[in-house]
Amino acid sequence: MKHCLVVDDSRVIRTVARRIMEELQYSVEEAEDGMAGLRACHEKMPDLIFLDWNLPTMKGLEFIKSVRGQQAGGHPVILFCTTESDPAEIASAMAAGANEYVMKPFDSAGVRAKLADIGVTAP
Repeated sequence: MKHCLVVDDSRVIRTVARRIMEELQYSVEEAEDGMAGLRACHEKMPDLIFLDWNLPTMKGLEFIKSVRGQQAGGHPVILFCTTESDPAEIASAMAAGANEYVMKPFDSAGVRAKLADIGVTAP
């Protein structure tokens, strides 16, 4: 079973993302901030990271750069979720190594579509 790490400071968002990823047959681990997410990546690099852009201990951009700099950091698909609609912010995340993004609020169909756009299908 493929593994997804959901990194978001909102319990509600983590719960919604968990349900969607479990529907897609991923095992899911949650982290409430960027530092906890990085610790989880050091323990077991996930196949997919569902990442909030605005985290309390570390911004999403820093998180992406840190993951991509780790051994095996090129492996996970990074799907970041944001309320930011500034094209420059989105472009900076993509340039740092995010594979795709979804706007909050998101739903199962939107997440599935974004993942399909980058060739990620349910395991």
